[in-house]
Amino acid sequence: MRLALGYVPLVDAAPLVVAVEGGFAAAEGLCVDLVRESSWATLRDKLALGLLDGAHMLAPLAIASVLGISGPETRLAVPLALNLNGNAITVSRDLWAEMAPGDEDLDAVASAFGRVARERAQRERPLTLGTVHPFSSHTYQLRLFAARGGLDLDAAIRMVVIPPPRIAEALQAGHIDGFCAGTPWNSLAVDEGYGRIAAFGCELAPDCPEKVLALPPYAAAASGALVRAVSLAGRWCADPRNHDELARLLAGPDHLDIAPGLVRGALAGTVAVDSDGTRRDAANFVTFGADIERPRPSHVDWLLDRMAAAAQIILTPALTERARALYRPDLYDAAWGEGTVSP
Repeated sequence: MRLALGYVPLVDAAPLVVAVEGGFAAAEGLCVDLVRESSWATLRDKLALGLLDGAHMLAPLAIASVLGISGPETRLAVPLALNLNGNAITVSRDLWAEMAPGDEDLDAVASAFGRVARERAQRERPLTLGTVHPFSSHTYQLRLFAARGGLDLDAAIRMVVIPPPRIAEALQAGHIDGFCAGTPWNSLAVDEGYGRIAAFGCELAPDCPEKVLALPPYAAAASGALVRAVSLAGRWCADPRNHDELARLLAGPDHLDIAPGLVRGALAGTVAVDSDGTRRDAANFVTFGADIERPRPSHVDWLLDRMAAAAQIILTPALTERARALYRPDLYDAAWGEGTVSP
């Protein structure tokens, strides 16, 4: 079977990349073409139009696609979660200096951000923050960060959508004052000297559902081999003994085209937050592996709550039922010949 699978260049695309380039897909009798997309909107539309046979996809965007509230209403199934966590909020160095939080405590940083945002909204243009898509954990983590600092984000902040590979350069150019994106783009902004990581996504929403393998019905019906290949690749990615090789693979010109060290730090959970060398540890900064890959309907419920809090949906039992039907732990179990396991 030959499949075209889309992905956006991020560290959390690793299970798909390794499944193909590490030989796991071939071992399952699959011939897979990886298709790199520059934005989530393009990936969403190509998946809806049948130009892709599956994709590395934002979990809330998969929900929004099924509900028909982002792009064409699309029938999809999620037989596999690819990762948890992996995001960070980065601000310009000028904004960090103005915030002057004094220490790395999340509440202190969020409060300092809230103070500056309110001041800016009152005396000049409001702060502008970048997110990678409206229906993303990044958007919800920005809202959680603002709320933690006592800030009404809708009243005080201008939000713009920028594709992940372009979001760091938007900060460098001064088009935005900060952003939330997946690794490695926060680390790139730090490494190049114009960004300062203010908060890790895993602090704001521990074990946050992030990317999933999203498949149209025809691919989902025969997904066992693909689920096994990507699962085994994800478990390989989770093994620290493979992190040097994984960092080199992902950092190459065909994928991220950055220094391998920026990927390696994220995998190790030791991330440089300032160009002066300050580092912070978070063992679960980005998480792969067997413990997280079975789709959990409880994650759909959490994401629906975040979508409702952002005024993107009005929760009803019928909507919840439609969204929950997206996640298919039965397909995951069938791929491994396992019985039903509680989410």
